[in-house]
Amino acid sequence: MKVLLLKDPKDKDSGPDPYIKELGLHGLEATLIPVLSFEFLSLESLFGKLSHPECYGGLVFTSPRALEAIKICLKENSKKEAWSNSLKQMWNMKPTYVVGKATASLVEEIGLTPQGEQCGNAEKLAEYICSREKPNSSALLFPCGALKREVLPTVLRERGVPLESLTVYQTTQHPDLQEALSTYFSQQGVPASVVFFSPSGVKFCLQHIQKLSGDGIHHIKFAAIGPTTAEALEAAGVPVSCTAGTPTPQDLAAAIHTALQSQP
Repeated sequence: MKVLLLKDPKDKDSGPDPYIKELGLHGLEATLIPVLSFEFLSLESLFGKLSHPECYGGLVFTSPRALEAIKICLKENSKKEAWSNSLKQMWNMKPTYVVGKATASLVEEIGLTPQGEQCGNAEKLAEYICSREKPNSSALLFPCGALKREVLPTVLRERGVPLESLTVYQTTQHPDLQEALSTYFSQQGVPASVVFFSPSGVKFCLQHIQKLSGDGIHHIKFAAIGPTTAEALEAAGVPVSCTAGTPTPQDLAAAIHTALQSQP
């Protein structure tokens, strides 16, 4: 059975995409179509803030893209040196809070130690942070996207934990998205399952998929990587057949496998 994954591929250097690999172990043939493009913003401002760890109580990351923004900054030799020589050690004396394994591994790549990766979503991470931070302490620095949800900032504000957000990227539709979807449906037909990885993916893809599937749409099992994406699908009137227990290839593949087994 065919599964369409609406997500960016993993870095080309790191071998096959883990989601395609894991679904393959369940006998499912997965294809990946990139949905989003990212434009990075305020990078000088970001490094300016990273250069003053003494002003902050720690870092918060809820997206791998925010780490990509930092990695772009560190490509400059002078910034890389400053980071290696002193800044990294100073930030490591403070907590770095993250959601999910992908974000955690990128935090480790820049030499920091992630906390809270097991939380799985922003709501749980906010609770985790509040259980560790004192009200009215130094602000946590939160590099984020233009479309960030307000859940985490709201919970922290209500508990008196200061957070300083800085928008370091914005999300746009991948330039080849429509063409890639049309090619997939004309060559492979209507897939057994379509997996969404973000609310932005729902926004950019759903109408095209509805159009390309025609009556076949009723046979598709729609899957979501997490509760936020599932909510976006439901808000668009799409029944969600399954949501991954945690945002990992293993949990997603198991959920899709179960959903497809239960087909009438």
